[in-house]
Amino acid sequence: MARIYTRSGDKGLTSLVYGERVPKNDLRVEAYGTCDETNSFIGLALSFLSQEKWDKKEEFIEVMHRVQTVMFHVGAELSTPKGKEVSWKLKQDHIDELEAKIDEWDRELEPLKNFILPSGTSVSSALHTARTIARRAERTAVALGDELDNPLVRQYLNRLSDFLFVAARFANKQMGGEERVLKTDV
Repeated sequence: MARIYTRSGDKGLTSLVYGERVPKNDLRVEAYGTCDETNSFIGLALSFLSQEKWDKKEEFIEVMHRVQTVMFHVGAELSTPKGKEVSWKLKQDHIDELEAKIDEWDRELEPLKNFILPSGTSVSSALHTARTIARRAERTAVALGDELDNPLVRQYLNRLSDFLFVAARFANKQMGGEERVLKTDV
């Protein structure tokens, strides 16, 4: 049985795809690590759904699992050095899938007239957290500049944060959670 720990990172280095060793604070490591954080918060949000009952819950979970899978592959692209091939490439279809769900779920929501605070159910709050982490992943991917071979990675991360915002609102509505409007008189 293989061990979980390898001790190969004990001196602050880690391996990218194809074995190139880089410091653990390398921008690529930050980018794919932030994608992993996003993915973990999506998983946390889904764990809160176990006791919930609503009509489109299973479909919602399947969509979110698809996003988690794509995010794993986005991380793989981010951890692949420039000029090297990954076995799985992010495609425009993946962005189109997000946009289709954003549009579908948004049609069921009240139009926003004010900013809202991250709030509502535990599911919604966890998805709002995932959204902010996805924004950080996007900023880090942008900072990679020309080191990133596939520009669709940045586009996907940008769209993902919009998707997670709408998903948070959609799930919140399905479970009867309250959306808190930003007050301007503080």
